[in-house]
Amino acid sequence: MSDDQTPRLRAIPGGPEGESEGALARHPAEDWDGITAPSQRSPSSRFLTDVIVDLGLVARERVDEAVKVARNSGSTPEQVLLASGELSPEGHARALAERYGLDYLDLTVFEVDMAAANLVSAAVAGRYVAVPVSLIDNSTLLVAMADPANVLAVDDMAIMTGLEVRTAVASTEDIAAVLNRLAHLGDVVADEEEAEEEAPEVVDLRDSPDDAPIIKLVNQLIARAVEEGASDLHLAPDGRELRVRMRVDGVLHDASTIPRRMVSGVISRVKIMSELNIAERRVPQDGRAGMLVDGHRVDLRVVTLPSVHGESVVLRILDKDSVVMDLDKLGMADHEHSHFQRAFEKSHGAILATGPTGSGKSTTLYAALGVLNTPDKNIITIEDPVEYELEGITQVPINPKAGLTFANGLRSMMRADPDIIMVGEIRDRETAQIAVEAALTGHLVLSTMHTNDAPTAVTRLIEMGIEPFLVASAIDCVVAQRLARTLCGHCKQRTIIPAGALRANGFPATLDLEAYEPVGCRRCSGSGYRGRVGLYEVMEISPEIRDLALERRSADEIAQVAVRQGMRRMAEDGLDKVKQGRTSISEIARVTGGSSVEE
Repeated sequence: MSDDQTPRLRAIPGGPEGESEGALARHPAEDWDGITAPSQRSPSSRFLTDVIVDLGLVARERVDEAVKVARNSGSTPEQVLLASGELSPEGHARALAERYGLDYLDLTVFEVDMAAANLVSAAVAGRYVAVPVSLIDNSTLLVAMADPANVLAVDDMAIMTGLEVRTAVASTEDIAAVLNRLAHLGDVVADEEEAEEEAPEVVDLRDSPDDAPIIKLVNQLIARAVEEGASDLHLAPDGRELRVRMRVDGVLHDASTIPRRMVSGVISRVKIMSELNIAERRVPQDGRAGMLVDGHRVDLRVVTLPSVHGESVVLRILDKDSVVMDLDKLGMADHEHSHFQRAFEKSHGAILATGPTGSGKSTTLYAALGVLNTPDKNIITIEDPVEYELEGITQVPINPKAGLTFANGLRSMMRADPDIIMVGEIRDRETAQIAVEAALTGHLVLSTMHTNDAPTAVTRLIEMGIEPFLVASAIDCVVAQRLARTLCGHCKQRTIIPAGALRANGFPATLDLEAYEPVGCRRCSGSGYRGRVGLYEVMEISPEIRDLALERRSADEIAQVAVRQGMRRMAEDGLDKVKQGRTSISEIARVTGGSSVEE
C-alpha cells in the first residue's frame, strides 16, 4: 500500500497525521447513547495488561500470573483472564478502547444503523468480527471492531465500501448479536423471495559394527541432523573442504566443515548407502536409504549434483515420527479447518494444495487421507516418491525409467476401482486432464500444485490447456499454505511493534501491535525459533468463482470475490498467529512476502 493511501484508511484519532479531533468528530461522544470516550485521544505505549490494571478491572497480581501462564500456552494474558472469567468481554473491550485511544461502543444501547451494517456481507463481518454501525457523514463509516489492531479488516472494508473507515471498539458478544440479527433479517428476505520397489537396506546408525572414521563421521552427521529436526542435510565442496549445512525449520545454517582429505570418502560413503554408482561423477543421480536413529526408522532421499568443485549431495530426511499428520494439529484456524474438511468429505470433486516446495502440501493431504481412510473406501496414491507409508492405502511410486509416470499411472489407477485418488503433483497438461476427468466421474481427487496462492491455482490449470468449463466443474477447494517458524517458548519476549515497522514489512498499519519477538537461547540454538506452524488460505469454489473461471478472469479478480465471500488470506492467518504469540511479524513477512496483504 502506498503512503498516499494511508490517510484514507486512518482509523485512530491522533494517528500518524497528528489528527486530534477524535473518531466521532462530527458527532461528539456525549451526544450518542452507548459510547464511552477514552481518557485521551491517542494510542498509549502501555501494554494492554497495564491498562486493565489501571482501569481497575483486574488486580496487578492476577495479571502478572496471567502473563506467566500465557508465555508458554500460545495465548495472550488477556485470553487467559477471559477464560478464567476474571476479565469480562466488556471490560476487555473497554481496555482495548482505552489502549488505542478509541471510543467504546455498547451495542446493547447504541442504535445500529442497519443500512450501514449491510454495506459489507455477513461473511466478511463475521470473519473480521467487525460490523459497520453508522454513517458519520457521506464519506465516513463507523465500524465497531473486537480487535482494533486488525489493520487488514480496516483496509478491506474501506476498499469494499469506498468509504473512509473510522473504528471504535465493541465486545465480541455484542458484535455477534448484531450479526445474528442481520442473519435473521436475511433469512426472512430469502424466504419471501423463494414464496513397487524393494525397500532399501536399513542401517542402524548407533550400532554399526564398522568403526571406520568415514563411516562414523557420516553416521554422526545424519544422526545430528535427525536430532536437530533438520529436513535436509547439504554436503557441498568448495574446493578446499566440504561445507555441511542443515535446513532446520525451513532455514539453512552452517553445521560444520569436513577436511579436504576426507571429502571424497564422505561422498562415496553416502553414495554406497543409497546404492548409487560411485564411479559416475559427471551426471546427477538419485537414490534412497533407510536408517535407524535411536531405534526409529528414518528414510533418506539422496540427490547428487556435479559442480565445479566436485560432487555435492543433498539428503532429504523423512522422519515419520517427527511429522504431524493429524488434521487437528496442523495449525489451521477453525475457519479454514471447517472449510477444508467440508470439501474433502464430499464423495467427488478435486481438492488442490498449493505452495512452494517444502511448504507442507503433502502433509496436509496425508492428514486428510488419515481422516478418509476407512475400510469401506479404496484409496490409491501415486507419488514421487512415496514419502510416508500409510496403512490401508495403496501407494504407487512413479518410475520414469520404467515408463511409470504420473499420467499413465493415473490412467491405470482409474481402472482399479478407486474411491479416492491422490496425485503427488500436477506437473503437466496430461496429468491435469486425467485428474480433472476423474473428479468429474465420481472420484475424490487430491493433488498438489506449485502456485503462490489459492486463486492462482484455477488460472494455472486453464493456462495448462484444461478447458475452463472442466476446471469450473471439477475443482471444489484450493488450500494454499506456507510454513512459518514458531517462537521459542522459553526465550520469546513481549514487545510492541510500531505501525511504521509493520508497514515496512508489507502490512498496511496505523496501529501499534502487541506481540512477541525472538530472543534466542540454548534450547533454540540461539535462533529464537523452534518448530513450525502452517499458514493457510482455503478457497471454496462458489458459483460466482465458477463463473469467473468460465470467463477466464484473472487470479486477482477471483481473489477479490473469494475474500468478499469469506476467504482469509495467508497474511491474515499469519497476523492472527503473531497476536497469539506463536510467531513473529518478521517471520510472517519472510514466508508470505507481504503479497497476500496488499492484494
